[in-house]
Amino acid sequence: MDVSIRQARPAEFEELGELTAQAYLGDGLLDLGADDPYLEQLRAVGRRAAEAEVLVALDADGRLLGGVTYVAPGSPWADIAGEDEAEFRMLAVSPEARGRGAGEALVRACVDRARAAEGLSGLVLSTQRSMPGAHRLYRRLGFVRTPERDWCPLPDLPLLTFRLEL
Repeated sequence: MDVSIRQARPAEFEELGELTAQAYLGDGLLDLGADDPYLEQLRAVGRRAAEAEVLVALDADGRLLGGVTYVAPGSPWADIAGEDEAEFRMLAVSPEARGRGAGEALVRACVDRARAAEGLSGLVLSTQRSMPGAHRLYRRLGFVRTPERDWCPLPDLPLLTFRLEL
């Protein structure tokens, strides 16, 4: 599949927010389902785009396949990044586009941005245990598990962490 990556445009914010929310819901990643308060953040693409960089994956016909939020140092969207690290969050690909390279292209775009930024030592991310496909992708791209940085944003939500040395 021919996939292109670029910054999200305001006209795409609502569609990307819904795609992201539905991907998390469909994969069973939200403990409270449709009542989960995290859905508000997943749908808040406009706010993320104002405070971080939101990227989209598009097919050759310009259809939205997925998106990710690239978080530079100092952004309020950083969860685990240190002062000299970037982070990416909320990676989501529509179910019908999975396995066609969109997720990998989005992660590679984040890696490229982190490598192009001066003074960064790494790119980090948090993920759930129930995402082994994503974990394989991260490892294939050179990310390594950092269990010493694992954390729980909620009492029953342990998150695993990965880091790519730049």
